[in-house]
Amino acid sequence: MLSETLSVGSIAYESVRRRKDGSLLYVDVTTKVLDAGSAEPPHILSAEKDVTRIKVLRDAKLMDARFRDLLESTPDGIVMANPTGHIVIANTQAERLFGYEPGELRGRSVDLLLPERFRRAHVGHRSNYFVQPRKRAMGSGLDLAGLRKDGTEFPIEISLSPLRTEESEFVMSAIRDISERKSFEHALREKNIELANANQAKDRFLANMSHELRTPLNAIIGFTGTMLMKLPGPLTVDQDKQLRTVQTNARHLLALINDLLDVAKIEAGKAELNIEAVDCGQVVEEAAATLHQHAEAKGLQLIIDLPDHPVVLQTDKRALSQIVLNLLGNAIKFTEAGRVRLTLSSTQGDGESTTRIDVVDTGVGISEEDQARLFGAFSRVGTPHAKAAEGTGLGLHLSQKLAELLGGKISLVSGSGAGSTFTLTLQGR
Repeated sequence: MLSETLSVGSIAYESVRRRKDGSLLYVDVTTKVLDAGSAEPPHILSAEKDVTRIKVLRDAKLMDARFRDLLESTPDGIVMANPTGHIVIANTQAERLFGYEPGELRGRSVDLLLPERFRRAHVGHRSNYFVQPRKRAMGSGLDLAGLRKDGTEFPIEISLSPLRTEESEFVMSAIRDISERKSFEHALREKNIELANANQAKDRFLANMSHELRTPLNAIIGFTGTMLMKLPGPLTVDQDKQLRTVQTNARHLLALINDLLDVAKIEAGKAELNIEAVDCGQVVEEAAATLHQHAEAKGLQLIIDLPDHPVVLQTDKRALSQIVLNLLGNAIKFTEAGRVRLTLSSTQGDGESTTRIDVVDTGVGISEEDQARLFGAFSRVGTPHAKAAEGTGLGLHLSQKLAELLGGKISLVSGSGAGSTFTLTLQGR
């Protein structure tokens, strides 16, 4: 500009200046050559006038005419500012959001909408933005806050978009109040903390229950067995009957506690599996041997069908045994006459084997209505036999959970009065 001034003698132009605090302003600059005589070099007089306010109002009028209708149709608050950080247009949503009257924001610094602690840094960010303008999407991970006219703060999200016209450059900010979402997130965090504390309390309770209840129950069962063996001395018929009642109920309670603990561990994701090569035929035979006396006492025929070849599966032996015992025990419990058949089979296909264990009984069967809720916790189906209904109500629920842990499932085919077939299916290689 100096060379042009020297060439023509006087020029006037508009420019942007930076204040000491980093903020920008528009100035009208007039430069003029002063003749100091031929003996000395020429002097240049430069005069600058702050025209930021005039520039803002001029831009505001232009932008309002071009974009007002468009900005009013958007659901977010829209604030458009020039390079000096002054607002040239704000839509109605933005004015309501920050608590200003219509047109009151025009010409004011955009820093007015920020809490005091953010303003100093924002001056530098805003000035640098026009050097390399770029879009910034809504919700870019920044923790931002807006300041209302009444001094209250609220959390916001902002998206930035540069806008260039033939007259000037602008930055358009879309502003969204996220107070409700922040409140929800805070409430969710509080609930998560409560749930974590509740889970810890449940784990502590289960650990205490495991020790405090199982230990005395095992003692009761043990001492009752000792007395029934008549080691301390002979028993009367009534004493024998009462002790067996104590032993039966203690075992029933211990089974309930064990099932509760196992279900709680599975649902908490804390069940530990020991995957190894398991001979499924051996598991089936052991389950049948364990419950053979129970079947014989009811006059039931217990039949075992095993394939000619060994069926070895990579699985958890304890979990598999528990499933088979539960299914076989239920079949014997709900069958008053006839037989219970336990069948093991294996098929190959597509490089993968399918192992099936079927438990088939000639019992009372299960209606379609009862089948729908059979695998739920504490679910017991109706039966005309009162004794058959005894149980924890967790056996099938736990068995299905264990089957899922092993990558399998339990299915049922039955009908009222037609007996039942429970099938455990496991996949392996």
